[in-house]
Amino acid sequence: MKRIGIADTTFARVDMASAAVRSLGATGTGYRLYRRTVPGIKDLPSACQALFREEGVELALALGMPGKAEYDKTCAHEASLGLQQVSLLERRPILECFVFESEAGSEKQLARLATRRAEEHAENAWNLLFRPRALARRAGTGLRQGFADAGPARPVS
Repeated sequence: MKRIGIADTTFARVDMASAAVRSLGATGTGYRLYRRTVPGIKDLPSACQALFREEGVELALALGMPGKAEYDKTCAHEASLGLQQVSLLERRPILECFVFESEAGSEKQLARLATRRAEEHAENAWNLLFRPRALARRAGTGLRQGFADAGPARPVS
């Protein structure tokens, strides 16, 4: 039985973890979930490290939604660096799933984007653990999480 960790925040304006949990359930079985909810995005690295060390998860999803202010973007960058450091130290993958409020034009679009991105990252997490070749077959296809896929680049002749 594989162990998947989900770290999310109370600062996010959408319950991205619930979307990820639903998506994992629809994608497949063979795993057990462990969740850590923390106040803000800068707390995600320590939450993921705790999931690795205390719960023995093999992979973590880090779900966060930085605010609109420039300071929030800086915090997201710092959190991202922390997540990369934890991933390297623990030798386990962390799938970072951040949704910036500036990515959507309306509240409805923001909620849809956050939900869909969390769902698609959860699917990627399951595939990474159970079907890594499925991801390899999709390399270079221009997949986008939360938005329409871009498709592969076509050479200009």
